[in-house]
Amino acid sequence: MPYTSARLRRTAAIAVVLGALTVPLAGAPAAAPAAFAAPSPTPSPSGSPGVRDLTPAVARQLDAVVQHVMREADVPGVTVGVWTPGRSDYVRSFGVANKATGQKMSPDLYMRIGSETKTFTVTALLQLVDQGRVSLDDPIGKYLDGVPNGDRITLRDLAGMRSGLFNYSEDTGFFKALTSDPQRAFTPQQLLAYSFRHPVMSQPGEKFYYSNTNLILLGLLVEKESGQRLGDYLEQHVLGPAGMSHTLFPTGNEFPAPHAQGYTNQTATGKVEETAGWNPSWGWAAGAMISNLDDLHTWARTVATGVFPDGTTMVGPVVQKQRLTTPSTGIQGAGYGLGIFDVQGWIGHNGSLPGYESLTVYLPSTQTTVVVLLNTDIGYKGDIEPSTLFGQAITRVLSPAHVFDLPAPASATR
Repeated sequence: MPYTSARLRRTAAIAVVLGALTVPLAGAPAAAPAAFAAPSPTPSPSGSPGVRDLTPAVARQLDAVVQHVMREADVPGVTVGVWTPGRSDYVRSFGVANKATGQKMSPDLYMRIGSETKTFTVTALLQLVDQGRVSLDDPIGKYLDGVPNGDRITLRDLAGMRSGLFNYSEDTGFFKALTSDPQRAFTPQQLLAYSFRHPVMSQPGEKFYYSNTNLILLGLLVEKESGQRLGDYLEQHVLGPAGMSHTLFPTGNEFPAPHAQGYTNQTATGKVEETAGWNPSWGWAAGAMISNLDDLHTWARTVATGVFPDGTTMVGPVVQKQRLTTPSTGIQGAGYGLGIFDVQGWIGHNGSLPGYESLTVYLPSTQTTVVVLLNTDIGYKGDIEPSTLFGQAITRVLSPAHVFDLPAPASATR
């Protein structure tokens, strides 16, 4: 009998804002409980509203809170990087990358990054906007046929998660298809079919509703208007210019070495399985990409500023400003712009798909980057994303005035 726990069927209030590309289907978990408190950090020095210097004492505090979250959430392995220009760096790995072999987690490992893919796909869209080839206010029906409300849903609605289109990864038939054959290849058209069999959730622009369907449409748009496969476009126009040689858009289940094994209970039986060999084509433009710690360090600032590391423009300032306009999501302190969020001042995205989670965020006021990579998506107490717990614990120590916190809205229901 298929395993259908509430966690597997959720559209989490927290995961929705963070962009968790799990296989969620209904419901909404609570935020990380206050009682989860990791070891209390030393108070921030008076008059220091930014980030704390990474002294040996602060580094030890980070070690302690990261390991505390690992124990509480039963995370096999995690890598954390913290960088602020002109200050000491913090790069640590804890635990194991592979429970069977005992391979240690390490900063050089390739990891699946799930919905962080969205920041790349939307960057491609914004480059086409810069070139005048498309407009954010164009309806998607101008480019692609068969989209419900396609004559009214704009490209801006899609990138900003305000299209109202049903999220294909919440469809029960999709979930059964994925978990019955995790190495199956899905086409973008198959993914859209799972969505379009459902009524729209709301009218275009009416409200925030996180849907992977939006990014599948934008990926197809980029391919049509650029004349290139999405992965090829990203390599030529984004990854190459950014110097991100360890980031890729896979065409199947390829996974460069060395990489971590992933662990999930989002399976047909509910038992924990290894996922490194699963085919991420089901996430495509919404969540198929692979990267590593150093490349995500580069990407955090690049996507937040629209400027490549060499100082050349990735996305023009007028369009970049629109990307970073982050209307409320309905969750206090959390806004979502065009394929990017702002949570208590931290700009970026996270990713979650079976076996892996990630978080890449940037604090513009201090130019600080935090990257977290881990090899499980199994929720804490069944439904709370472990990457959220790490982000919260790390920023409590690092930036007490900007704690990465996502309380669930009062209206959230299970």
